[in-house]
Amino acid sequence: MDKPAVRDAALLVFRAVLGIIFVAHGVDKMFMTGMDETIGQFSAWGVPQPQISAYLAAIGEMIGGAFLVIGLLTTLVAGALALLAACALYFVHLGNGLFATDSGIEYPAVLVVSLLMVVVFGAGRASLDGVLSRANS
Repeated sequence: MDKPAVRDAALLVFRAVLGIIFVAHGVDKMFMTGMDETIGQFSAWGVPQPQISAYLAAIGEMIGGAFLVIGLLTTLVAGALALLAACALYFVHLGNGLFATDSGIEYPAVLVVSLLMVVVFGAGRASLDGVLSRANS
């Protein structure tokens, strides 16, 4: 299982799933729930500067998620999204227990750790980062 092709395929699937999840959450905030409601939720949760934070979260999730899927600026984007997920963990989920059904830390903790794995292991060769690094060598 320690073959480069297997590792690159696993990283591709891992990145794609994470990216799609972030894009979906950003689209939900921006277009389904709506920014007025999202800003209200952020305010109720005590998130600093709820209007700016809500727009940063929604746009960051959509663009960052798309970048994860295609593997562009992957470690930078994964690090930024990990910080965003850590903020959600702190402001929204901390103190609600473990389980996601109770709005606990389970879901954002998995996201943070998953994104840190991408930061550590990179995008793999099946990514734009991989293609661009090969083109520069």
